Amino acid sequence: MTVYDIAAALPSIEVLRGRCRAIAVLERAMDGIQPYHCYTRAWGDDEAALMRDGCGDEWAVVFTGEGAFIRVFDHESAMSPYCDEDRELWPGLLDGLPPEFVAQVEEPAFGDEEGHFVATAVLWRLAGDDRWHAGQGIEFPPSRGPYDEGPDGTYLLEILLDDIVDKYLRYVEEFYETSVDRNAAEHVVAGRPLTDAVIKVLNPNVDLARLREDVTAMGYPLA
Repeated sequence: MTVYDIAAALPSIEVLRGRCRAIAVLERAMDGIQPYHCYTRAWGDDEAALMRDGCGDEWAVVFTGEGAFIRVFDHESAMSPYCDEDRELWPGLLDGLPPEFVAQVEEPAFGDEEGHFVATAVLWRLAGDDRWHAGQGIEFPPSRGPYDEGPDGTYLLEILLDDIVDKYLRYVEEFYETSVDRNAAEHVVAGRPLTDAVIKVLNPNVDLARLREDVTAMGYPLA
């Protein structure tokens, strides 16, 4: 999978926003201490979904008034700017980026200690667009072997695609070594108001008051 494949498969901005928020709510219910997926409505004047796996891989989706911007970083990718002595981005990564999203490239949270923007894949979509975009004419490095999931780390975004419930359940089994009730996951992914009963199915030991507070801050509806 490359950035072009994921660009063709991602849903509309509002559907993507709902999926990002749902995953953050599910993960908050499971692990309130250090969840991999988060969602905030206080990313400056914008909203953002963030994923950090603790091993160096991460992605962010920033929802702005102009549209949405996605940044992916795969720390093992040959496209990493850390593979270049001048920390230059892989050629073509930002070609065609609209001026509305230049501020995201300058966002300190997406850069290194020297202020260089760090990414292995970038996508964007203006509010009036009918599809997602990526830099034009990117030439990808060769495969790293039979188990290579892609050259630029965009496989990390697969959890946001159409079969999101199945992907999330597999993700939980892999990273948390546990299982999640499918009906509860479907309830949240559908954006239905969160009830105490659903919360208890997801995690019978969770602090309900604290969870409600955090979920409200994400903008997810409560029953």
